[in-house]
Order: sequence, then C-alpha cells, then structure tokens
Amino acid sequence: MKDQHKQIAYFNYQRRQSTIVNVGKIPMGGAYPIRLQSMTTKPTTDTEGCVAQCEAIIGAGADYVRLTTQGVKEAENLKAISKGLRQKGLFTPLIADVHFNPAVADVAAETVEGVRINPGNYVDAARTFRHLEYTDEEYQNELQKIEDRFIPFLRICQKNHTAIRIGVNHGSLSDRIMSRYGDTPKGIVESCMEFLRVCKKENFRNVVISIKASDVAIMVQSVRLLVQTMEKESMRFPLHLGVTEAGEGEDGRIKSSLGIGALLSDGIGDTIRVSLSEEPENEIPVARKIVDYVSQRANQRAIGGRMAESFDYVSPQPRETKAVRNIGGMNVPVVISDSLNPKGELSPDYLYCGDKMPHQKKDFNGGYIVDAAAWTKEPNVYPAFTFQMLSQISVYDAEMKFLFLPCHLIDNAVEECLKNHPEVVVIAQSTHVNHVGEFRSLVHRMTNRGLTNPVVLFLSYRYSLKESEDLQIASSLDSGAVLFDGLCNGLYISCNESSGEMSEIINRTAFSILQGVGLRRTRTEYISCPGCGRTLYDLQGTIAKIKACTQGLPNLKIAVMGCIVNGPGEMAGADYGYVGAGRERISLYRGKECVEKNIPEGEAVDHLLQLLRKDGKLK
Repeated sequence: MKDQHKQIAYFNYQRRQSTIVNVGKIPMGGAYPIRLQSMTTKPTTDTEGCVAQCEAIIGAGADYVRLTTQGVKEAENLKAISKGLRQKGLFTPLIADVHFNPAVADVAAETVEGVRINPGNYVDAARTFRHLEYTDEEYQNELQKIEDRFIPFLRICQKNHTAIRIGVNHGSLSDRIMSRYGDTPKGIVESCMEFLRVCKKENFRNVVISIKASDVAIMVQSVRLLVQTMEKESMRFPLHLGVTEAGEGEDGRIKSSLGIGALLSDGIGDTIRVSLSEEPENEIPVARKIVDYVSQRANQRAIGGRMAESFDYVSPQPRETKAVRNIGGMNVPVVISDSLNPKGELSPDYLYCGDKMPHQKKDFNGGYIVDAAAWTKEPNVYPAFTFQMLSQISVYDAEMKFLFLPCHLIDNAVEECLKNHPEVVVIAQSTHVNHVGEFRSLVHRMTNRGLTNPVVLFLSYRYSLKESEDLQIASSLDSGAVLFDGLCNGLYISCNESSGEMSEIINRTAFSILQGVGLRRTRTEYISCPGCGRTLYDLQGTIAKIKACTQGLPNLKIAVMGCIVNGPGEMAGADYGYVGAGRERISLYRGKECVEKNIPEGEAVDHLLQLLRKDGKLK
C-alpha cells in the first residue's frame, strides 16, 4: 500500500478500477454507479408473496433482488416469479441464493440473471467444526473436486449469460479451509481465491465477489486483503459489500455504515446490501444514503498525505500514543459530549462546557472540559485551547489539556507545541467534504513526526431529531475507516439540536460506533440476520422480545439467526445463539455447542432466558 497511486486513493476518494459484470440489463463495475440490492424473506415457493416483496424492494430503488433457493423446486419457481414481475413491467435482475446443493445452482443459472454460491458449502460438506488433517496431495485432490464440479456450472452460466457471485461467509468456511488457514482473514480470502482461479483459468469474467462477516473488523480486513491478493494475481473483479448480521434499528444502520463505509471510503465496492432484521424494502433507503454520502467525496480539493512507514493498511495496529489520564495508551476510546444534561444509560467520559461550567456538577461523574479563558484549577476540570492559543498552552498548570485543531492547519508550530506538551489531547476537526481523508492525513503526519499525543475525532452536524438516522449513518461513515486504521482515541459527536432526546441519541451513537468496530463494549451486543425464505419463525418479533429482557449487559453477545445457514458459524463468537431449526422450531447454542434442540417457538425465548439465568448471566 506504499505506491503513489494507492497513497492518493487512501487520502482522496477514488473508485477502484474493476471489470464490468453484466447482470441482466443492469451492469455493475467499471464506471457504473454503485448498485443497491436486497433480498426477499418469503419462501421462494410462494410466487405471489415473492412478487409482492420484489415489487416493494424495486419500488424502494433496488437494482437487483436476491431470493433464497434451497432446492430444485425453489429454483424452478423462479421462472414464475420472474414472469409475474415482467407482467407488471418490472425487469429488475433476479439473483438466486444457493447453499449446499450445486445442482440447484445449475437449475437457477438457466432461469435468472445471477446466482450466488457459497464456496464454504458448494462442494465441501457443511461445516462441522472438526479439525481435519490434509496432506498436500489430499488438499490438492480436494481442490480438483471443486474444479470438476464448478466448471460445468460455469459453462451453464456462459451459455445463459448468467452472472455469478462468489459469496464467502466468515461463519461457513469449510473444515478443509479451517484446517490449513484457521478462522482468519487469510482463510476467508483463500476460500474465495480457489474459485476465482478456476474462473480465470476458464476465462469466465462475469463474476462478482463478496466477503461478509458479522464481525465488522474482520469483514473490513478480509476485503482489504482480498483486493491486495487479487491485484497480485492480476484480477479486478467487482465487489459486493455487506455486513452479514448487522441487526435492526440503529445497530443495524451503524454496523452496516461502519463496515460498508470503511471500504467505500477507499473506493472499494461496486454493489452493496445493508442487511437489516426488518422488512427488506427498508434496506434500500439506508443503502442509498450510505452510497450518496461517500460518493460526494469525489472530485473534491486534493488532500495531501504520506502514510507512516509503520502503518499496515491490511492489518493495521493501534497508533502508538502516550496516555493522558484515561485517553490514549492502552485505554479504550473515550466519548466526549457537549450536552450539558447527558441522559440515557450511557454517559460520556468528558463533557465539553464551552466558556462556563454547569451549575450542577453532581449530576455527572466524568471529566469536564472548559475553554481555557474560563478555566480555574479544580479537580476533574481541564482547559481547552484553539489553534490561535498555542503560545498560551504552556502557561496553564493542568495535567491534561485539549487542543481543537482543524486538520489542515497543522504546521511546524503546532508540531513543536505537541512535542513539548505530551499532556495535550488533539481534538481533530475537518472542514473538508472528505472527513476521513483529512483525519487520516493529520494523524499520519503526526506519526511521521514522532508525535504521540492522543487524537479524538470531532464530528459536527446539522441534523434535527427527525434526522437521527442521517446522524447515525454520517458519523459512522466519517469515523469508521479511521477507527479501523487504529488512528484515533475517541469520538466527539456534536449537533446543532441540543434537546435532551437528541443528546441521548448522540451519546448512544458514539458508544454504538465504538462497539460496532470492536473497540469498546458498553451494553449487550446483538447479532441478528435479516431473515430470508429459510426463516420459519417470527424473527423480528423474537429479536424485540430478547432485547427487552437482556439489554444493558456489556459482557454478553447474543445471536438470533433465522436458520442453520446463518448459525452457528455466522454467530461470530456470540456467547449464546437462538437459531431456527425448522418450522416454528428453535435450537439454542452456548457458543458453538447446541445445548437444546427443536424447542417450540412459543417457548424458546423463555428457554433462552432460563439458560442465561442458569449460567449466571441474567438475574
């Protein structure tokens, strides 16, 4: 990641150059717009229900619609669904989603415009979490099995002009891949490359790739590694982006914006899906906001920058900083707020008070930040300076100081000040449309100069309470890539509306971002799939029930999965799993161990709560 072109792309938004893939009459890749898609949740044998859902998804603005295709009868019924849509004047390409049975993929390839296959279970058996040993010869024989089965499918697709998505899921890597590479980004990428190499050998170019995980950091790291690996092997296939089980509500929006946004920020991505545990048409407006927000960074004023020599783009490590009280060093990232009445279960670590202290300090247990001109030395109160006040920093006797610094104003004088005052925490401000690029430029410059002052990102917006979704998406898109890169030590989100309800949303958003990137856990974490035709119970209602009974437990991760395809492997290290096992039947997992099978749906939530109480996780 050190050559000139990639240096420019890192600091300035520039789409990755990918090959063009034709999906029906809506191509992707190259210079085409970033395409949006969603997936139906009705059984694919329900023609009327699927047509209605497809119509709603298309009406929301989708470019493609995906449908689960469990068996041959579902694959064959895609013809009826396609016909029903065409009779309504809708010609949006349909994509079949196939797991476990390559024969189903063969049938679907003759029917719809695209087929998604999962390398983890296309030829390999379903993952059993057993550690198997392979000699080099045995491993090569397994690869030959893939090629022998995959090439006939490619020829069917070639004949019918059908696009393929090779869609790797972190949780469904085969036991064979796990045996050699482990549960790592390298294993995820290799699972994909095995199939891509066959495509290249057969000169089949109508291929899109995706790597998904519910752990957002793993998803970002794996896609970065995939792009690097493809470049080494002269491949430029387009990429589909998504976070597998992002969840619903604000969690789903924030996690999706973090993962998808971090990659889009670097120009990676040609089509996206925001996976929400909601009605599928709800995904499209969120996806549109993500794409539009990132795309506005194109053709803006160039941002100068040079990566630090120690920085590894694919596997970044936290920037080395000197701790100032509880900011920087080995401390978790902090949250700063400027709400004088922070409400809700999560209070910020520091409260910025402007030019005067609030009257009732007893309502807040964190630290106070006050403008230097109004600062008086008292416990837990720290002065803040502007760029124009550099010369005054040395006059103030405080163990911690804050400097509001516009990224583009860093110069030799600022660097000298920071070097002489390691007790200063930088609050980085960006006036550029591309906040990510400016934040990166500032922190890499500090690193190149040997400065170890902690950096907090300042994100300022003008949103009303009705636009809280926009605030959540924008702040995630403006901070995600910087957090994944290990370049900052905290977040300060500010908004023009200062109502108590908005303040609560702002603070919760900051903590949700930090939890979403895996840097700080402050409440129960939920992993939930969006559901599909394989889901045979009330997924959305179940999520609501479980959340209502288990919120506020920061050391607990619970996964709610529609079917066995999305669990237990996709549960991404969840402590407990609630997984659909059949029609209105549920299995419960402790980690990856199934502890109770085929519970009637009406009793399953109570059984989960009993298990949590038995394990001492819930009172």
